[in-house]
Amino acid sequence: MGVFTFVCRSSGGEWSAKQLSGDLEASAATPYELQRRLVQAAAAADSSGGVQSSFSLVTPSSAVFQVVIGGGGGGAFIGGGAASAGGAATAGGGAAAPEAPPAEEKKEEKEESDEDMGFSLFD
Repeated sequence: MGVFTFVCRSSGGEWSAKQLSGDLEASAATPYELQRRLVQAAAAADSSGGVQSSFSLVTPSSAVFQVVIGGGGGGAFIGGGAASAGGAATAGGGAAAPEAPPAEEKKEEKEESDEDMGFSLFD
């Protein structure tokens, strides 16, 4: 499993990215095209399985992009009991699936009126 984290910046109408700890770099006219190029570069460096990616703008001209290759899921990118359980079974092999937490019951809260308090704001 490979995790590739990139710092992306926009300058002069072009986006560029540099790997946080590594040698991979790319540039493109749009953030979307930059993401495509970074996924291709990461996949060329590590072709061990499926690809997941996450692009987060920090400011309008900077972002963090992460590519995860391989692994069975789980972790920070996939949430929920069923998805994590599937990822644990795939990655760990033989781990028991955790039970989903019970659903919380929604209780309707009755809004208190002025009359319930023994005084009124309009007296």
